[in-house]
Amino acid sequence: MLYLITGGARSGKSRYAQDLALQLSPTPVYVATARIWDQDFEQRVRYHQQERGPEWTSYEEQERVSALPIQGKAVVIDCITLWLTNFFVKHQYDTSLALQAIKEEILAIHKMEGHFIFVTNEIGMGVHAESEAGRKFTDLQGWTNQFIARLADKVVLMVSGLPMTIK
Repeated sequence: MLYLITGGARSGKSRYAQDLALQLSPTPVYVATARIWDQDFEQRVRYHQQERGPEWTSYEEQERVSALPIQGKAVVIDCITLWLTNFFVKHQYDTSLALQAIKEEILAIHKMEGHFIFVTNEIGMGVHAESEAGRKFTDLQGWTNQFIARLADKVVLMVSGLPMTIK
């Protein structure tokens, strides 16, 4: 089963996703997709690691999530926005190549047994990016979110900590 949890920054997406995973399994998996780029971000990551209990298995994987031993598990993949950044940079800001690569990875996960909870930032609710790369990334994020939403069995929009079931 595939879930998509979307919303703005600090909307409660990750908390909701983790609570859902714990409802689905006593031993859930957390996949962190971020690359740590500064001290502030490193502190934020450490805080979230400490927040999860010992029942969690955690992996840090910036690209090949489907290669992890996650078959048959309840898995939180957090977050798609940061995961996309990895593909976008790897493919030298070519949205077509990055989108193709991320879709292949999402489809590989979708074919697996288990519960996969994708956490993403909702796009298009703010100002337009000033740079060409920023606009391309917005396109990539929007197209990826739509792709996952079409595949998803359940889509939840988080607004101020409140879940709103969309699908």
